[in-house]
Amino acid sequence: MAKRIEVSDLNIYYGNFRAVEGVNVSIEPRSITALIGPSGCGKSTFLRSINRMHEVIPGARVEGKVVMDGVDLYGADADPVDVRRQIGMVFQRPNPFPTMSIYDNVAAGMRLNNKRMKKADLDDLVERSLKGANLWNEVKDRLDRPGSGLSGGQQQRLCIARAIAVEPDVLLMDEPCSALDPISTLAIEDLMTQLKERFTIVIVTHNMQQAARVSESTGFFNLNGVGQPGRLIEFNPTEKIFSNPEQKATEDYISGRFG
Repeated sequence: MAKRIEVSDLNIYYGNFRAVEGVNVSIEPRSITALIGPSGCGKSTFLRSINRMHEVIPGARVEGKVVMDGVDLYGADADPVDVRRQIGMVFQRPNPFPTMSIYDNVAAGMRLNNKRMKKADLDDLVERSLKGANLWNEVKDRLDRPGSGLSGGQQQRLCIARAIAVEPDVLLMDEPCSALDPISTLAIEDLMTQLKERFTIVIVTHNMQQAARVSESTGFFNLNGVGQPGRLIEFNPTEKIFSNPEQKATEDYISGRFG
């Protein structure tokens, strides 16, 4: 079940350095939200903070709230591992487990979560997840082969299948197409459009055309200068961001004047 995420007064730190400052935003369920902005402005840092991946870096911490379905994900009783079960992540470069078969890559999440399933049920889950990632027809006859033997685009769809197999509520994607060719990129974009019916999706992208094609809402991050924290400058429906943005900095970025 896709869920709404409410972020309020979020500050993200690496040690004493504030990397992201004062983010307030509502991310709607069953939609794709794109985050754009120049390199180093905090987009990926913000994305990782949503499922508490940020805090695996020594010295990293956050202040503020990230609330999903009324539950503060940074509350005292929130388990980071449980948060990451509910909010899956797909990274910039495809990262299938290299020693595992295609089948075992998809089943890995369930096994790591200590969920014991009958072989027939696990077979159904793997097939359903691979179909959900539009990969089943390409790999159904070689499920026992290593996942690392697939093409780059197929590996990324395998990682998406692995992420959705544990049935999260939210999918985070950090530049999921930046390492892929145009045909593979189109396949991932089509897949995202299908998956938003079931999940809340947040993507970071440097490809503004991609943001315009796939997302309903877009957030523009920027920073005032080197060593300054990144800030969410504007958050609006994607059509407005790309046709009539409220902030001059947003217009300058999307028109190519900087970034």
